[in-house]
Amino acid sequence: MSRATPWIFLRGLTRDSRHWGSFPQMFRQQIPDAEVVALDLPGNGYLHGESSPSGVEAMATWCREELHRRGIPPPWNVLAMSLGAMVTIAWAARYPQELQACVLINTSVRPFSPFHHRLRPAAYLPVLRMIFTTPGARICEETILQLTSRRLDRTRTVLDDWERWRLEQPVSRANALRQLLAAARFCAPVTPPSTRLLVLASAQDGLVDTRCSRQLANAWQCDIAEHPDAGHDLPLDDGAWVTAEVRRWLYS
Repeated sequence: MSRATPWIFLRGLTRDSRHWGSFPQMFRQQIPDAEVVALDLPGNGYLHGESSPSGVEAMATWCREELHRRGIPPPWNVLAMSLGAMVTIAWAARYPQELQACVLINTSVRPFSPFHHRLRPAAYLPVLRMIFTTPGARICEETILQLTSRRLDRTRTVLDDWERWRLEQPVSRANALRQLLAAARFCAPVTPPSTRLLVLASAQDGLVDTRCSRQLANAWQCDIAEHPDAGHDLPLDDGAWVTAEVRRWLYS
């Protein structure tokens, strides 16, 4: 009996596998035989003591090498958001034979979108303040939640965990800056990878303009679904919708 293709989960800027919350369990329940492997990028989570790669392509190389180190051979599926989705794009561009299906959540890439769409101007100051000053763990996590969620009445319950994780495994200022610059410099290929792709977007994303996802899907002529009122952290705001869209896409 052949094995099910593992699902590799990748988070975004300065986030780690713990920030998926209960979403991996929800995903396993809704996607038959789904084996979820959530990776932390170097500089984040349990790898917070390592230096973040200075380029998205190097992050992709690290991910595939880490899976080989763990004895998890390709092919793989990937579900990733934001910076993690950029890593997935670089991965699929270089090694399309390794990736069977990719779900890209609220990402933004050159050359399809300008910088002021890739990071909304209203987010410039809060992001820079978190990187270059020391406002405190709680204030940082409250700021991130306000930028990434549109369901604060429900999602505020994550703040205690987020604050604790930041204190336990802090992302250094240098690593946060490396990740931000790597994301800003990354340029996706004009020609789409041969890997099957689904783009998921949030209409009320306060960090990245939704047009970035639309323009990517249009340029690459791949499937796209848009949530009407969720924020940037779509799996946090409505994980059930994400799993339903992935399930529908996989089996359509």
